[in-house]
Amino acid sequence: MTKHGSSGPLSGVRVLELGSFIAGPFAGQLLADYGAEVIKIEPPGEGDPMRRWGVVQDGQSLWWPAIARNKKSVALNLRHGDGQAVARTLASRCDVVLENFRPGTLDAWGLGYQALAAINPGIIVVHVSGLGQTGPRSREAGFGSIGEAMGGIRFTTGDAGSRPARTGISIGDSLAALFAVVGTSTALVERAKSGRGQEVDVAIYEAVAALMESTMVDYERAGVLRTRTGSVLPGVAPSNVYRSADGADIAIAGNADAVYRRLCGAMGRPELADDPRFDNHEARGRNSVVLDEEIERWTASLTAEDLLGILADHGVPAGKIYTAPDMLADVQYAARQMVLRPETDDGVEGPMAGIVPKFSRTPGAVSTVGPRLGQHTRAVLGELAGVDDEGWADLVTRGIVAG
Repeated sequence: MTKHGSSGPLSGVRVLELGSFIAGPFAGQLLADYGAEVIKIEPPGEGDPMRRWGVVQDGQSLWWPAIARNKKSVALNLRHGDGQAVARTLASRCDVVLENFRPGTLDAWGLGYQALAAINPGIIVVHVSGLGQTGPRSREAGFGSIGEAMGGIRFTTGDAGSRPARTGISIGDSLAALFAVVGTSTALVERAKSGRGQEVDVAIYEAVAALMESTMVDYERAGVLRTRTGSVLPGVAPSNVYRSADGADIAIAGNADAVYRRLCGAMGRPELADDPRFDNHEARGRNSVVLDEEIERWTASLTAEDLLGILADHGVPAGKIYTAPDMLADVQYAARQMVLRPETDDGVEGPMAGIVPKFSRTPGAVSTVGPRLGQHTRAVLGELAGVDDEGWADLVTRGIVAG
């Protein structure tokens, strides 16, 4: 059986992916991007609900080809004892089990860390859940939105005076997936020294909280409660979004003293650099509203293309607020292969985000897009679980597998 993505830095690592939706499967996508062989277990019949999430065409999610790329699909009923037994056998041949069920589910199925470590001492079990595997609330259901709320990012997202807002993407799930990949990679490094596996416990709310900068200490030590401020960061200026003559929104970050002076030069207003209202970081923060008005009077006189050209020439960080069409057309995206167009089973080339980060010697790759449900069940069970033709027929008849 051909291994997928074998050129990447995780080539030779085999991952058994259990779970559904975003947090676990996105971690699986990244591991597969980096060359791991990812075997995705899905319930027979329906499969992962992500197959039908988001924008759907011809009965399939347009997201599915990306979040399941490079993976092998095994349709296996984990709610049946015989399906659990097959999964244990597969886990005995894997380096990593990645799961995002509610805590306690795997233990109830005989697939918890202790059970798996007894047959595979080097196994690394990576848990992704809303509230973690321990603590008084660990058994509660916890989706990404709840993790974003508890982690603090919802409170700080949106305009002042508005209700807490969503960022526009499933940021809590994605952050948890990133920490799951960090934890997996770190545990693999440690196992190379000790020979032993371990559990990696990622809680969505903790993944969000870990990125909340100094919000807790700001409150406890200084009584400052960081909240929603829209497109600005209080006390830091100029760093905002400004409108161009042709209606584009341009982000400009000129808050460092040297950069601010270059911005004044770009504007043809060198006197603003020495204006006592703006001549140091603290003064600009106090007078940010007035300064932003000065800047937008200038940006509103130029097209986005001309504006960005001038700012680039003067070494001022700036960028257009991109939409999907901008990403698809951008030369930097194209040059760094951040828009991939692999062909799906129906012959359609659908764009998807490229691989991050870039590896100079062992680059990752997208060799296949999201598979058909159960596309690899027979091959995987034959190779890794020793299921012969008779055993396969029996599993199919009893609804344990579908292929």
